[in-house]
Amino acid sequence: DPRGLYVCKTGDKRESLQVHYRMCQNCIEVDAPTISGIVVADVVATLFLAVAVYCITGHDRGHTSRASDRQNLLANELYQ
Repeated sequence: DPRGLYVCKTGDKRESLQVHYRMCQNCIEVDAPTISGIVVADVVATLFLAVAVYCITGHDRGHTSRASDRQNLLANELYQ
């Protein structure tokens, strides 16, 4: 624990320094295997999401709409 009062003496001079240090109580150590696991899980989740979106939206490919873009005009003598 590095907290406390530190004193430096040089000859007849004396200087003191008060150190306040907060230790992390709920910290989790992140090492290389943890980081690589997070990265791999992120890549797998992204690929799974991309495949899911492709499968959901890919079913409508190749089918053209049978509805015509032309509209049948109604006979209306007022606007002729």
